[in-house]
Amino acid sequence: MLVDSHCHLDFPEFAPELDEIVGRARAAGIGRMVTISTKVKQFDRLQAITERFPDVYASVGTHPHHSAKEPDVTKADLLKIASGAKVVAIGEAGLDYHYDNSPRDAQERGFRMHIAAARETGLPLVIHAREADDDVARILEEESGKGGFPFVLHCFTGGADLAKRGVALGGYVSFSGILTFKASAALREIASALPEERILVETDAPYLAPGPWRGKRNEPAYVAETARVLAEARGVSADKIAAITTANFFRLFSKVPV
Repeated sequence: MLVDSHCHLDFPEFAPELDEIVGRARAAGIGRMVTISTKVKQFDRLQAITERFPDVYASVGTHPHHSAKEPDVTKADLLKIASGAKVVAIGEAGLDYHYDNSPRDAQERGFRMHIAAARETGLPLVIHAREADDDVARILEEESGKGGFPFVLHCFTGGADLAKRGVALGGYVSFSGILTFKASAALREIASALPEERILVETDAPYLAPGPWRGKRNEPAYVAETARVLAEARGVSADKIAAITTANFFRLFSKVPV
């Protein structure tokens, strides 16, 4: 079994063939999928998908791009939705200094609010970090001082320092199709050095399709290629990396039944 720890199945382009997309994932050996929330006020779209497919679960949160668009979303809102049986994570939330679609102070407020929800629920926080390594690490360390919380640095493209500081706090690091790109040698080096009990794979579908499909729409079935490249980088078999990342998934996303 493999798992896709992060995808976006609620995108309109997926809607016409969602049954086929999930079917292809199952055929590729993908046992569980977590579709990720980017707007709390559109969570009903995710809920409908999780009700339709028994092997699909969801997170709840506001992406940093939308922090300024959902300023009235509160921790109480997150906690209420997170009580649902198929809501297994908080987020994604974090910091994005590449696009700065929301002011940085709004992103930080949202990030800290999501951390508080993760701490209270015990659900893992899915963290978006782009060109903001220092501030993400600082906030994680500050907030961990108030009490621990589970988290994953999703679609990891940061530096070795952020990965090490995240793992030191008990966090996980998840790799997407970017790991397979020819220019990602430095990222593969980071992936090869992390503790095996802290690594995950994901698609971030419909984005970032791995090598053979680069430039095309991504989908959960393709996570197997990212896992293959991760295995190669670490010098282990594909079967072993599948077992490692699957065990890590169920440890982190502990609300998902095995």
